[in-house]
Amino acid sequence: MRNQILLYAVTLLFSGCTFVELSDQGALVKQGTEEDIVNCELIAEVSSQTKDKILIDRSDTSVTGELAILARNKAAEMGANVIVPSTARDRGVQGFKAYLCL
Repeated sequence: MRNQILLYAVTLLFSGCTFVELSDQGALVKQGTEEDIVNCELIAEVSSQTKDKILIDRSDTSVTGELAILARNKAAEMGANVIVPSTARDRGVQGFKAYLCL
């Protein structure tokens, strides 16, 4: 039994699981580019943070995806509907600008 639990824990650790969920409101926020925000109003700058290492480095795809999900959720709470990365990802932290586009 103990070996099964250990095997399960190790499998989860190495599977690159997503630890954050996109909220219903966050699902309405699009990740855009500078070209997408020409006629938009800057609402706020948000910073997202997630674990980039849990004993070993997590996959870039998982970390980048989680950062975007967190930013989309925060942007939705502020009334924005588009986010654009404003900084490069650095050890599980990334900045985004949140915009309201009509």
